[in-house]
Amino acid sequence: MARTKPPTRPAIVSRPCTPCKGSGEVPITVRVGRKHRVVGKQTGICLACFGTGKAPIDKE
Repeated sequence: MARTKPPTRPAIVSRPCTPCKGSGEVPITVRVGRKHRVVGKQTGICLACFGTGKAPIDKE
C-alpha cells in the first residue's frame, strides 16, 4: 500500500517591523532630574517584534 504525502503548509511570509524598520532596536529618550530634562537617547529592544526585526502576523 502506497503512502500518501501529508499536505504541506504554506510558507509564512514576514515583513519588516514598522516601529524599528527591521533593526530590532528603537531609540528611547533619556530624561533626568526633577524637571525631566532630556539629556540624550539610548537604544532599546523593540516591543512590537521583541528584537527579531520581523513584524508579527495577525491570525484571522
